[in-house]
Amino acid sequence: MRGREVTRLEGFSDAVFGFALTLLVVSLEVPEDFPALKQTLSGFLPFAATFAVVSWIWFEHYLFFLHYKVEDNLTVLFNLILLFVVLFFAYPLKFVLTRLVAGWTGIGMPRGDPGYAGFTASDARLLMVAYSAGFVAVFSVLALFYWNALRQRDALGLEPLELFDARAGLRRHLLCVAVGLCSILLSLLLPMRLFGFSGFVYFLLGPVQGTNGHRTGVARARLKASLA
Repeated sequence: MRGREVTRLEGFSDAVFGFALTLLVVSLEVPEDFPALKQTLSGFLPFAATFAVVSWIWFEHYLFFLHYKVEDNLTVLFNLILLFVVLFFAYPLKFVLTRLVAGWTGIGMPRGDPGYAGFTASDARLLMVAYSAGFVAVFSVLALFYWNALRQRDALGLEPLELFDARAGLRRHLLCVAVGLCSILLSLLLPMRLFGFSGFVYFLLGPVQGTNGHRTGVARARLKASLA
C-alpha cells in the first residue's frame, strides 16, 4: 500500500475539510431562549446529513492518497479545485438539505423562513441545478485524480491490482457524475408537478453503487486469484 505518510498536500486538504465542517457549525446562532434552543436542535438532521456528505467526500479523497502517492502539478491543481468546490458547496448543500428534511418531516425550518412557499419555479430549478452542479464538480475532480494516476501508470510502477483499483475508482466516481447530470437534466426539463424527481434521483446512488461495488469485488477477487 502506497502513501502511508501524510504529505503536506494531504495535511493542507484535511485542514480545509475541517474548516468546511467548522463553517457549518459557526453558522448556528447561540440560542437566546428555549424556543430558539428547540429550533437549533431541530436542525440536527440537516446538519448530520451535511456532515455525512462532506465526510464522504473527505473519505474518497483519503482513499485515493492512501493508495496512490501522486504529487505532480496536475494533482495539486485538481486538489485545489476540489477544496475550492467543497468550501463553496458547503452552504448550498446545507441549505438544500435543511429544506428537504423540513419538507419531509415538518421540522428544522428556520424561524420566519417561508421555506418553499416563497420559491418561484425558476428559483427551485436554480437551487437544484446549483446543488447538482456542485455534486458533479466534486466527483468529476475525484475521477480526474484516478485518471491522472492511470496516465502515469508506468512512472508510478502500478501493479495489476493497483491498476484495477484505479480503474474501479474512476468508474465509481463517474457513476456519481452521471447521477448528478441526470438530476440537472430532470430539474431543467420536468414540469413542476414532477420536479421532486430531480432530487429523488439521488436515491439511485445506493443501488447503482451497490451493484457496481459487487461486480467490482467479484472481478477483483478473480484477478487476485489469477495473480497468486
